Amino acid sequence: MSAEFDQIQSYIDEHVHNMVELEALLTIHPALAPENGGDGEREKCAALESWLRQNGITRIEHFDAPDSRVSGGMRPNMVATVPGNKDDYCVWVCAHLDVVPVGERSLWTTDPWTLTEKDGKLYGRGVEDNQQGLASGVLAALSFVKQHILPEHTIKLLFMADEEVGSKYGMNFLLREHREIFCAHDRILIPDGGDSKGETLEIAEKNILWLKFHTLGKQAHGSRPDLGSNAFVAASDLALRIHGLESVFSKTDPLFEPPYSTFEPTMKVQNVAGVNIIPGDDIFCADCRILPQYTLDDVRAQVNKIVASVENQYGVRIDVTELQAEQSVATSANAPVVQDMRLALKNVHGLEAKIIGIGGGTVGAGLRNAGLDCVVWSTMDERAHQPNEYAVIKNIAADAKTIAYLACEI
Repeated sequence: MSAEFDQIQSYIDEHVHNMVELEALLTIHPALAPENGGDGEREKCAALESWLRQNGITRIEHFDAPDSRVSGGMRPNMVATVPGNKDDYCVWVCAHLDVVPVGERSLWTTDPWTLTEKDGKLYGRGVEDNQQGLASGVLAALSFVKQHILPEHTIKLLFMADEEVGSKYGMNFLLREHREIFCAHDRILIPDGGDSKGETLEIAEKNILWLKFHTLGKQAHGSRPDLGSNAFVAASDLALRIHGLESVFSKTDPLFEPPYSTFEPTMKVQNVAGVNIIPGDDIFCADCRILPQYTLDDVRAQVNKIVASVENQYGVRIDVTELQAEQSVATSANAPVVQDMRLALKNVHGLEAKIIGIGGGTVGAGLRNAGLDCVVWSTMDERAHQPNEYAVIKNIAADAKTIAYLACEI
């Protein structure tokens, strides 16, 4: 590799402590969506923007999404640009600003909103999901800016809102209202999933369908079920039939783990408040992750048949609401962003990349559906959404080198 890239790597190794400071700044701002009882990402984004400007990254644009539920009425989507020598494509690092709630506080051994550094790890809510990837992108950009090195390709750092609850005000808003900021040949990285070695490149996601089933029967006394229609019994049968769709959509794909479609009943809403009451009202939800070879319309048709059958058998009415629906397409394993990442991992870290698909959802699905190739990748222990979430400090530096290589060498 070039002497210039050696210089960049040295800068990254010597300044990773600055990313610890940035992580600490970001962690004290709980960027929770209104759905999670928060006020959005405005304060966190403002703190980040100020830090970036103070450190020499000053070409910053906003593409904020209106949201009357939060202070200021806007959800921030911010792009920081480090211009490169060529305009053939940009290297994007797309990280989200929002985090999930703490969960059960007693399970944390540290204050989740105050960064704690211990044994080479950073603890706090959001430090890995997605501040680690955010910091890696920033450190890569700074390795050029601080040393006055012109990258071969322009670096674009995207800091998004709303990823944790659906991206309506984040990536989906950008793709709908500001699609022009992306170009077809851009190398788009999403550091929001990976493995502890940093060798997996996620190029495909399962289709996502979240459903809420509201079963309406007739309430009665527990001793007179003949006078009612037990919504809970009907809903229980319905839940089992929904789960049984795994045998209908039974194809497998080794790209994914597990390699099959899953249909899981999940959240259950309390119905009656007494043991001796036949419930006339029941609500549960299902999380369906379907292989891309099936369409959501295929699944909807089967769900409708099941619902009609259960209604007829139990004399109930069932209202079905889609809480989330995402039809996915895959990035080709031969796409330039995939091949460039393979080369970067090989040359910088000596790693042979592994191509995978996932069942979880990222903003990659929206990009791919818009015709934009992207890769989800990072070096991480996958502590997202867990108590005592942590990020490994050395992973920030390792991923920053990979990103810098894409902008510098290829």
